[in-house]
Amino acid sequence: MAEFERIVILTGAGISAESGIDTFRSAGGLWEQHRVEDVATPEGFARDPDLVLNFYDMRREALSKVGPNPAHEALARLETEFAGELLLVTQNVDDLHERGGSRHVLHMHGELKSALCTSCEMRSPWDAPLSDRPPCPVCRAPSLRPDVVWFGEMPYQMNRIYASLSEADLFVSIGTSGAVYPAAGFVQEARVHGAHTVELNLEPSEGNHFFAESRHGPAGTLVPQWVDEVLQH
Repeated sequence: MAEFERIVILTGAGISAESGIDTFRSAGGLWEQHRVEDVATPEGFARDPDLVLNFYDMRREALSKVGPNPAHEALARLETEFAGELLLVTQNVDDLHERGGSRHVLHMHGELKSALCTSCEMRSPWDAPLSDRPPCPVCRAPSLRPDVVWFGEMPYQMNRIYASLSEADLFVSIGTSGAVYPAAGFVQEARVHGAHTVELNLEPSEGNHFFAESRHGPAGTLVPQWVDEVLQH
């Protein structure tokens, strides 16, 4: 593998699936037995806030029952040992990258362990239930919601992501379906600017044909092997 100086990595549900976290959506359009429209849209939250708050409380609590896997740990090692610039962008709202040792993670879809106040728009680290309507630590209003990007909302830090893609000489997509935009378009953005593109996924994604190189299999096996190759150059 050639030597690279600027790497952008995108991770999705597939990297956390091996830790026991369900991938986002089943073939039936359900997410952990709920309609996605009911628990992952602003309209669903407006319609039934109790359902949504309880749903995310359960997901937050479930994080304590899982841990990072070798793929998370390998990316943390890459962050530590890689001599160039590295941006790790994740679509995941879990904290497994951080628990695996990564120190700089951009959560483009937000984080389960963060709360967003709909009154003052401040974000706060959060590890407790939201369903009992606790006050915002900043303004004291009982207006907290999960700091998670729902369908119809703009993902976080897109300007920073696109700026990094325009400068990257390597873009790697790990465990993503290649179906949800804007993340599904990152590979094309990177290619336009001359980056080599690699997909590491359990099976070919919907956008697989955009990648110059594809490797398929479990992330816990593929990612450590790929990191070893990068660090040997």
